[in-house]
Amino acid sequence: MNNTAVPARFLDESKALTCIHCGLCLSSCPTYLESGNENDSPRGRIHLMRAMQDGRLPLNDAAVRHIDLCLGCRACEAACPSGVHYGELLETTRDHIEKNHRRSWFQTLLRRFAIEKIFPYPWRLKLALLPAMALRGLRLTGLLPKFARDALDLVPEAWARDDPQDLTQRIAQPAKGRVGLIDGCVMSVLFARTNANTIRLLNAAGFEVVIPMSQGCCGALHAHGGRLDEARINARRNIDAFDAASLDAIVINAAGCGSTLKEYAHLLKDDPEYADRASGFNAKVRDLSEFLIEHPPLESPRDEALHAVSPAHTHLAAHKVTYHDACHLAHPQGITREPRELVKTVAGDRFVELSESDVCCGSAGTYNLTEPEMAERLQNRKIENILKTGALTVVTSNPGCLLQIQSGLRKAGRPDIKAVHITDFLCGDDA
Repeated sequence: MNNTAVPARFLDESKALTCIHCGLCLSSCPTYLESGNENDSPRGRIHLMRAMQDGRLPLNDAAVRHIDLCLGCRACEAACPSGVHYGELLETTRDHIEKNHRRSWFQTLLRRFAIEKIFPYPWRLKLALLPAMALRGLRLTGLLPKFARDALDLVPEAWARDDPQDLTQRIAQPAKGRVGLIDGCVMSVLFARTNANTIRLLNAAGFEVVIPMSQGCCGALHAHGGRLDEARINARRNIDAFDAASLDAIVINAAGCGSTLKEYAHLLKDDPEYADRASGFNAKVRDLSEFLIEHPPLESPRDEALHAVSPAHTHLAAHKVTYHDACHLAHPQGITREPRELVKTVAGDRFVELSESDVCCGSAGTYNLTEPEMAERLQNRKIENILKTGALTVVTSNPGCLLQIQSGLRKAGRPDIKAVHITDFLCGDDA
């Protein structure tokens, strides 16, 4: 049963009216590029949001479908001449939907249990991955439905288990400063090696690194999924954890998390106890790439790693390298120059630009699980563009992008092309 009543006004009408429906966002919207449906464009969705709020459009499955299909990549914000805060409008609309619309049992199970109760908790994620690893071999058979095969294909064949805690004190004294590392939910489980390399880079830049043990999920999955109250709980927890550590900066190596971390001040603007503290927290958050441009490493961990170069790495030494812009790094954070500069310090003239680099790959947090059909279309689009570059290494800065692109390359029969995190690439851990 769908609730067609509108119990409260959920949109900031003044911000919604900032959209002048000029259409300059259309060419940047991945779902519109694929479908050509105006309802699946930013301006079309804003029209639907306002119609829902005014009671002109019932909160039914058809209306919710167009909002669900949005990736939340926020490419439209970067293209908008009027400065529309589309991400804020989307999150408040989804929050309204989650409180007032009844979903199918499958979507409820997927969103509320599989995603919200597992992904933000590293130990639960590790336990959930055990049967997934065991079932990976079945994805090549016809024994599983397609959505299950596609989901299992996102699971890496193995993941490193370096403990970043062991590396936090490996630094010459005196240190230039003290930074905190957001170790992340998915990052700490599937990309622990990347976290360890992040610490190596920060140490090489002269900084002591601490990882507050009381930190938790950044809240991105909750905020993007319309669970703003849960996102605020996570924000308060992280502010408490990092405020206690007396830090010069807070570094994050996952683009999706970084976008939400930098918006804690907005998330908690109405909280009298945390509003000012959230602003102070925001001022300290840096994506790893922007931090390394501000504070270049004094020595290169990659040079050290290449002293023991492998035959495979020798083969890759002269190949082309390209870069995929993670949506939440390029659009809401506006960080595109810094990661390219870092990649070019290693690749030099072997670097080639990727066509439609800032068009979403289809990962978008957990979008590839909740909207697998559109996610696959965008994955195919991204892989086609990667293949056209002739590159054998694709560098990016978000775990979801890495898993999505790696899966797409395997499906395309090109496992020889490596998708690597920028941290690992800079440390020579990309063979």
